[in-house]
Amino acid sequence: MAATDPLPQAPDLAPTEPVTATAPRPVRRPILVQRWHDLAFLHWPVEPEVVAPLLPAGTRPDTVDGVSYVGLIGFRMVGVGPLTGPGIPYLGTFCETNVRLYSVDIAGRRGVVFRSLDAARLLPVLVAQASLRLPYLWSWMRLDRDGDRFVYRCRRRWPGPRGAHNRMAVQVGSAIDEPTPLEHFLTARWGLHVRAHGRTLYLPNVHPRWPLHRADLLDLDDGLVTAAGLPAPDGPPVSVLYSPGVPVRFGPPVAVATRR
Repeated sequence: MAATDPLPQAPDLAPTEPVTATAPRPVRRPILVQRWHDLAFLHWPVEPEVVAPLLPAGTRPDTVDGVSYVGLIGFRMVGVGPLTGPGIPYLGTFCETNVRLYSVDIAGRRGVVFRSLDAARLLPVLVAQASLRLPYLWSWMRLDRDGDRFVYRCRRRWPGPRGAHNRMAVQVGSAIDEPTPLEHFLTARWGLHVRAHGRTLYLPNVHPRWPLHRADLLDLDDGLVTAAGLPAPDGPPVSVLYSPGVPVRFGPPVAVATRR
């Protein structure tokens, strides 16, 4: 299937579908809705002390058995829209690849911290930069599918470093009935932490439980991780996962205390 062909729809599950026990209370008044389609999750271990200086005030690295992780996630954003939607035509659908870390704040809320978010639409990039100071970057991007093989491509346009790139190909494998503790840790994140307008904020989200598949990494040529100020990955990723996707609702941001 070419990149211009319609991609298969993520499961259209109702917001009342059960989610894992770590999920927050439901987002009853969403400020933003979207769908995440055809996600490839690649992860490498990293020492917490390496990434701690990169996290916002009031948060620390979240860990499993004393180890934190760097994530490289490629996917297709579909139907971004304010409040309960509907999504914005054309501008609300685009490819995205992000580099992220794992955080927990003083109140115990687990989330992610984005080091970079490459996206193929300039207007959403500008809006996200201005409103929440999220590190969105404008890039040329493409997602191709051939059966169970997905190829994600990205080359940065603005603001830089210009030419930072990524190409990764994964082969989707068997469905996962019950994620391992690490797979759950890496995917069941119910919000993000960001430093914006002089404060650390937590932006909660809610979605159905991930439909996950294990996957094989066929090819990887990446410059996004190092462009995000992180050490170059040492060896292949320790976890490669795929998901057809989920619908997502974001709630209003909450200020994070920076000290007890």
